[in-house]
Amino acid sequence: MSNDWARPVVYFEIRAKDADVLSHFYRELFNWNIGDGFIRQIPAGIGGPENGIGGHMRTGDKPGVTLFIQVKDVEASQRRAVDLGGKKTSDRFDIPGGASLAGIEDPEGNPITLVQQ
Repeated sequence: MSNDWARPVVYFEIRAKDADVLSHFYRELFNWNIGDGFIRQIPAGIGGPENGIGGHMRTGDKPGVTLFIQVKDVEASQRRAVDLGGKKTSDRFDIPGGASLAGIEDPEGNPITLVQQ
């Protein structure tokens, strides 16, 4: 593979038991334009990275995928998430010289890390 190039992550999927509940949560919390139907399209937002999104892998207690979503204010976004039926999972953590992070779950328990640049 040394002659090949790394493939970036370019898409994501959110699986929902109740798509109406989660559509409302993500639309209201992140101002996403979410379509209707069986496959509810979510177009890319303004300000996304030009070369696609990056990520990391780590060892944990259970498998899964976490979305990292940029917000203006992690604490305000956590409060809004709780108001919309989500849950706060971790307090704000400031990376020295970098972003601030905080954890939430959507109403179905999917993990989300809020990122304030």
